Amino acid sequence: MAAVDEVTRGSGPAGSAVHGKGLKPNAITFVSNVVIGVASAAPAYSLASALGTIAGFAAFGTPAILIAAFLPMFCVAVAYYHLNRAHPDCGTTFSWVARTMGPNAGWIGGWALIATNIIVMPSLASIAAQYTFQLFGVGEPSLAAVTTLGVGWIVLMTALCYFGIEVSAKTQRLLLAGEVVVLVLFAAVALFKAYTGHAMPEATTVSAAWFNPFSRDVSGNFIEAMLVAVFIYWGWDSGLSINEETEDPEHAPGRAAVMSTLLLLGVYLLVTVATLAYAGPDLLAKNSADVFAPIGNAVLGTGLDKLLVLAVLTSASASTQTTILPAARTALSMAAAGALPRRFGEIHPTYLNPGFGTLVMGAVSIVWYVGLSAISKNVLDDSVLALGVLISFYYALTAFACVIQYRGRLTESAFDFVSYGVLPALGGIAMLALFCASLVSLSSAGSTKIAGIGSPLAIGIGALVVGGLLLLAVRRWHPDFFERKTA
Repeated sequence: MAAVDEVTRGSGPAGSAVHGKGLKPNAITFVSNVVIGVASAAPAYSLASALGTIAGFAAFGTPAILIAAFLPMFCVAVAYYHLNRAHPDCGTTFSWVARTMGPNAGWIGGWALIATNIIVMPSLASIAAQYTFQLFGVGEPSLAAVTTLGVGWIVLMTALCYFGIEVSAKTQRLLLAGEVVVLVLFAAVALFKAYTGHAMPEATTVSAAWFNPFSRDVSGNFIEAMLVAVFIYWGWDSGLSINEETEDPEHAPGRAAVMSTLLLLGVYLLVTVATLAYAGPDLLAKNSADVFAPIGNAVLGTGLDKLLVLAVLTSASASTQTTILPAARTALSMAAAGALPRRFGEIHPTYLNPGFGTLVMGAVSIVWYVGLSAISKNVLDDSVLALGVLISFYYALTAFACVIQYRGRLTESAFDFVSYGVLPALGGIAMLALFCASLVSLSSAGSTKIAGIGSPLAIGIGALVVGGLLLLAVRRWHPDFFERKTA
């Protein structure tokens, strides 16, 4: 327990006492933290854009894939829970990995988290813009119009983040509540029509075989389906990045992270089962870009089908906002530890948030979005596939950091062995396996080749290479951080 007590006191490479960075303490509640965690995963957008692809791989076994993908996420969430109890730091992966594996590993883990949140922004902004046009009946907006409106969404959500965490939390509660209500309404009506004979010709009743990961539908393309399904859960860890601003920072954010993964599983399974029962997997696979487009009107009727458009719009816009939060706070933690220029550690005197870091993350996201849009719409889409490389990388690091952090407790009881050791280790191993699988799967994927490999893999690996080069530069500018010992 000595190592754990030392961490709790805030010593170590990224050491910083709770609330020691100037963030506003007790600004949000446990419920708001859960809302931010769920909203960051963008449930409506994730289902619209990924469900068809998974159904193409797994057919009626799609619910089983969602359960299988949930398990490693839950294990990683347990690791986050324990690490946050030991050291509630808004830098999350950066801080925890630096304390257990050393400053170099911590820095590259923090960079991977920031890079992931920047890379995903163009997709979220683009979807928010496209669905805004759909909501108002504009069928074929130009790329310039979509890009301009997408930039507007980034600016708006950056401003909401800039004006304080309370504003962000209130906005998220409103957006997520509407999104979940629409998804539950859609699922309920779809199931009712499937069981009363008012659904598509391919409609069927729900079967227990849908939840069997060893079924024939699943076994042939299990890895491919998992690579897509695992990452629709990504985002629940955003609530940990506002741990220093949450009531009961040692316990509430970790519990919120676990709760977020469970709620996401429930929403995903409900909508997936209802959609499969109503339309069957083939129609979903043929409309993988947006599974709600061909069935929204048939399920909810003319007029109400706009609710689905609104749900995806609010989902993408909410995730745009919650994506800025962890990136800015990770940079804040890195600056507070001496691993980034001090300017990133500045706290706005009125709003008590990382004002400079928030504006920088918004600006970089805009530059990245406009740049990708100018190059190619296909390359912009490919950037989403690159997320798997970075997400699995920093999730694996964080999970293994938990095992190292609590290695002294693993022999104290069977519960400690499982909770602090087995579950986080399984999560880390699963994420490491998915990282390796992503390297193989994405090597020939994408619309173009960059340096002889598929553009998604080139973007993902390129982000890590850029991080490595920045690490070498920062080591020269801020050597003190890299001379620190692990806790």
